[in-house]
Amino acid sequence: MGPRLCVLVAAVCFGTTGTAQALGPDDARAVAVGSGRIALGGALLAGVAVLAGRRARTEAGRAGVVRRPRAAMVLLAGACVAAYQLCFFAAVQKTGVAVGTVVAIGSGPAFAGALGWLVARENPGARWALATVLAAAGVTLLVAGGSAASVSSLGIALALGAGAGYASYTVISKQLLRAGHSPEVVMAGAFATGGLLLLPVLIATAGPWLLTAGGLAMVVFLAVIPTALAYVLFARGLRELTAGETATLTLAEPLTAAALGAVVLGERPGLVAVAGAGLVLTGLLALAGRPGRAGLVVAVVEPARPDATARVNRPAAAGEARS
Repeated sequence: MGPRLCVLVAAVCFGTTGTAQALGPDDARAVAVGSGRIALGGALLAGVAVLAGRRARTEAGRAGVVRRPRAAMVLLAGACVAAYQLCFFAAVQKTGVAVGTVVAIGSGPAFAGALGWLVARENPGARWALATVLAAAGVTLLVAGGSAASVSSLGIALALGAGAGYASYTVISKQLLRAGHSPEVVMAGAFATGGLLLLPVLIATAGPWLLTAGGLAMVVFLAVIPTALAYVLFARGLRELTAGETATLTLAEPLTAAALGAVVLGERPGLVAVAGAGLVLTGLLALAGRPGRAGLVVAVVEPARPDATARVNRPAAAGEARS
C-alpha cells in the first residue's frame, strides 16, 4: 500500500468517528467521548509499540540498538494532541460546529505547509496549493450545507489554535521519525501522553453512559478503528509525504463523514453540501495522483479528530457540541 493510500485509508477511518458517536448513547458529551478515545487509543498504541519494539530488538540482535525517543519531544507532542482536542471543543462551544470545524480543519494544511517549510525548507508546490484551496472550499460548503453558522472572535481564535496545535504536533512527530524512531513508538508516546493529560477532562465530563454496554462499545470502537488502527496506517505512509500534502489528504475525513451520514444515518445533504463534496473529491484526486518526488520526507500526523468534527452535517451536532 503506497503512502498516499495509507493516509487516505486512515482518513476514512477518522471519518467513522461521528457516525459511531451518533449511534452511541444520546447523553454522551463529545468532549468526554474524545477524551476517552484518546486515553484508550493511546493505551492500545502503547501495546502495539511494545510488540513492535520486541520484534525490532529480535531483528537487531547484538548488531543494533533500539533507541527511545527524547522524553521532552514526546511530552510536547502529547501536549499538542491534548491541546488540539481542548481548543477545538472550546471553539465549537463559542462559535458553533460549522465555523469551528471549517477554521480548525481548514487551517491545518496551511499551518502544516508553513511549518514544514520553516523546519525542513520544503516547498509543497503549486499543485498542492490548488488542491488545498479546492478541498478547503469543499469542506466549507459541506459544513455550510448542513449547519447554521455563527461567528465569535474568541471561537475563531480557539479554532486557529486547534489548527496550529495540529500542525505543531505533525512537525514534532516527523522530527522523531526522522531521528530513526519507529512510527509505532512515536504514535504511542504522543497519544499515551495526550491520553494521560486528558484523563482529568474525562473524569470531569463522563457520565453514567460510559458504564453502559452501548457507551463502552462506542469508546472501544473509537479507540480501535479511528485511533489505533488509523494511526498505524497513517504512520506507515507519513514518512514519504510533505506536511502540506498529507494535511490536504486528510480532508477526506469530512467527506467520509458526510457519506456515512447519508448512508447510515439517513441524512439528506442539500445541493450546497453535494457541491462541497465534489470539490473535496476533486482536490483529493488531484493530489492523490501526484507523482512521487525524491527528498520529500516531512509528513503530517493528524491528531485524532474531535467527535463533533466528523458529523457536522447532523442537525443535532451543534447543540450537542455546545452542551
